[in-house]
Amino acid sequence: MDLYKADLHIHTVLSPCGSLDMSPGKIIAAASDQKIDIIGITDHNSTKHCNLVKQLGERKGIYVLMGAEVTTREEIHCLVFFENVDLLDEFQQYLYDYLPFVKNDPDYFGYQVVVDEDEQILEEISSLLIVGIDQSIDEVQNKVRQLNGIFIPAHIDRPRNSVFSQLGFMPDNIIPDAIEINGPSKKEDFLIKYPEYKKYSLIKNSDAHSLSQIGQRYSGFRLNHISFREIGLALNNELGREVVML
Repeated sequence: MDLYKADLHIHTVLSPCGSLDMSPGKIIAAASDQKIDIIGITDHNSTKHCNLVKQLGERKGIYVLMGAEVTTREEIHCLVFFENVDLLDEFQQYLYDYLPFVKNDPDYFGYQVVVDEDEQILEEISSLLIVGIDQSIDEVQNKVRQLNGIFIPAHIDRPRNSVFSQLGFMPDNIIPDAIEINGPSKKEDFLIKYPEYKKYSLIKNSDAHSLSQIGQRYSGFRLNHISFREIGLALNNELGREVVML
């Protein structure tokens, strides 16, 4: 098996907090420069850039996990990923169904635009994407499982928008594929403080909102080859596949 470099938490210009430089093409170019093998596209409550980034990634030999960073009713951020466009589109419809309409103020929150390969604007999203959808964390998890997706509570060690900050603990009915830590803590230090999380795979990602952040934090995935199934096996530490925090 080989060890692959992965950064599974990257925002595009579609996220209001994303830099206007975060176009699909520039993201792939930056990931290639950082020698990243696997990236995850995780815009807030939207999957609209995933397919284009995946197509561009294939040209550069970069595997793109297609998904989103979902904000739940409790204001918890969760990373979710799906194997193909059909499943992704079904999840996008789920997001449409439960995302309340709050008009975006681009001057305050930032622009939310969908662009093409040449960085031409195709659409501007008027509904603010960073608000919580009208679904709890367990309801989001259930939908992801229904679509055979990957479910990862995001930046669990942050003081806001994490399972810790919003609930104070991991509910028994939440069974993630892994949990993301985003701060400077080493895995060993985190587990000393929170030994109950030894049963989960831990991953680190950049949560990149600008090109310079891509690959600043990453994990290693020991896989037989790169595929959605292999990544899922590694996250769950099955059949010799594993995640290695580098």
